[in-house]
Amino acid sequence: MTFLFRFFALLGVISLAYSASVARAAESLSGTRPNIVLVMTDDQGYPPIGRLGHPWIQTPHLDKLHDKSLRFTRFLVSPTCSPTRSAMMTGRHPMRNGVTHTILERERMTLDATTLPQVLKTAGYTSGIFGKWHLGDEEPYQPHRRGFDEAFIHGAGGIGQAYDCSCADAPGNKYFDPVVRHNGTFVKTEGFCTDVFFTAALGWIKQTKDGDAPFFAYISTNAPHSPFIAPPKNTKRFTDIGFDKAPAGFYGMVENIDENVGRLMGKLEEWKLLDNTLVIFMSDNGMTGGIGRGVLGRAADGTKLEAFNADMKGFKGSPEEGGVRVPFFVRWDGKIEAGRDVDRIAAHIDLLPTLAALAGAKLPEKQVEGRSLLPLVENADAAADWPDRYLYTHVARWPTGDDPDKWQWKKFAIRSQRFRLVNNTALFDMQNDPGQAKNVIDEHPDVVRAMRAEYEAWWKETRPLMVNEDAPMSKTRPFWELYEAQMKDGGIGTWRPPAL
Repeated sequence: MTFLFRFFALLGVISLAYSASVARAAESLSGTRPNIVLVMTDDQGYPPIGRLGHPWIQTPHLDKLHDKSLRFTRFLVSPTCSPTRSAMMTGRHPMRNGVTHTILERERMTLDATTLPQVLKTAGYTSGIFGKWHLGDEEPYQPHRRGFDEAFIHGAGGIGQAYDCSCADAPGNKYFDPVVRHNGTFVKTEGFCTDVFFTAALGWIKQTKDGDAPFFAYISTNAPHSPFIAPPKNTKRFTDIGFDKAPAGFYGMVENIDENVGRLMGKLEEWKLLDNTLVIFMSDNGMTGGIGRGVLGRAADGTKLEAFNADMKGFKGSPEEGGVRVPFFVRWDGKIEAGRDVDRIAAHIDLLPTLAALAGAKLPEKQVEGRSLLPLVENADAAADWPDRYLYTHVARWPTGDDPDKWQWKKFAIRSQRFRLVNNTALFDMQNDPGQAKNVIDEHPDVVRAMRAEYEAWWKETRPLMVNEDAPMSKTRPFWELYEAQMKDGGIGTWRPPAL
């Protein structure tokens, strides 16, 4: 009798749990207006996370985030940084924003585009950016002019970078104690850049969290982009193993990012924000090739320390899968199922419509070409009915002044759920051959014909929107001019880290 009672009681508990699960799945997240925290790293790519199989990296906090998240396992971005940021900010392919490079005035995102923070503002959000912007250093292109209420950034594509165009960071800037532009004013900080950006973001979140407006915090690190400089304690672990200086710095920066992700999640938990905050972790392009190939050092016993690229072909700057695949972890405690993998292809252009749907925000007309991923997030069964589509990759970066049409069929790829067509000469069956070992172009002529036709049409629509191709090179560096003017008019102030 006791056994039967327990048995049927257990069945009742299971039934109630199942019903609750079904009810949660049926309850739409659309318009629920969560806080949003988006962490995007620079040049990390997919492989350097412990839970994703990396043999050397120790990332306990990213591993925990992975475990508590829904994961898109085939999330694709652009081969380089400005294009991905542009696509994420607008919901459309970067070339349609005029972004065809990372420098030479071709990194500037067209002023005609409506940005993600501007979209979220229609739903009452306040937004902050902390770290890397890289969509134009000239004043009209700066984030505090594009919808962000709080902007704490470096210039150019990396701290200390400077090119013969408008794209240049504050003069002489370094990874330690960097000068940062804070809401239009330069300030001197103390500490390692990644620590500084996370601290600034946390301070703003703490200040904002009790207000009436939901917040969007975009933490965009310049690490682990070169130069490969990490805090000494992070670098030392890898040099002690036997890694050369460059990979030790790169891996050290990744582990420092992991520490900051742990700090972020700890504060969100302390401030009781995890049940009403969506947290996303991703990277901006494939891993840098300098760390992905060959032997990176030798252990004390002479063992070769081999590079790891998760069995993918290609790196940053490549149209292959390894050039564009990144981790994409989505965590929202109590609302999004943890531990589930979604294998449908998704992309940076999907981020804006997805977040807009969550926020109940108004989308700009005729701009967004990505899809809201909410159906896949809310319901595991939605993948079965998810329509296939083509995603387009182009490395671009042709010499300034060249006719882009000469490059239409070079350094590009078209991706469907199953196939990837690369450079018009190779077709790969990504479901059966994810490492792209076998070219099957002769076996699927109908697939190739359809992909070529769709790409041809896409290029013709995109070509007129490449508005920066004839832009003259700026004779000035805006960050340098503003910095020097501020030095003459009272000097650079000191940024004090907020009490957390």
